[in-house]
Amino acid sequence: MTEKQMRGALGEQAAVDYLRRNGFMIVERNYRVGRSEVDIIATRRDELHFVEVKTRKYGSMTAPEEALTEQKARALQRAASAYLAQSGSPLEPRFSLIAVEMVGERVEALRFVEDALQYGW
Repeated sequence: MTEKQMRGALGEQAAVDYLRRNGFMIVERNYRVGRSEVDIIATRRDELHFVEVKTRKYGSMTAPEEALTEQKARALQRAASAYLAQSGSPLEPRFSLIAVEMVGERVEALRFVEDALQYGW
């Protein structure tokens, strides 16, 4: 596993831990349909959160939030649509982002951005 892959895996686990501590139930991790993927699918109350996790080295030139490109947003929406069609979930879908900044293997900062994307269902 490369350093970048290791950082991504640690960031994703930090995101899962954060969500659990904040009342979310993890439904799926790394849900794939075709070439599209949702990092985390979680529920809280009557909401179904499709969560994208972006992890960067602390102090990088660009913030993790800036890595959620329009192309990535479209892929996330495709995967979420496929999941909703497959699961038949009646929960309100929301798109969230968790930005993680790391120093080595330690999480230095973690930001949860609810409604990072708006999508016309």
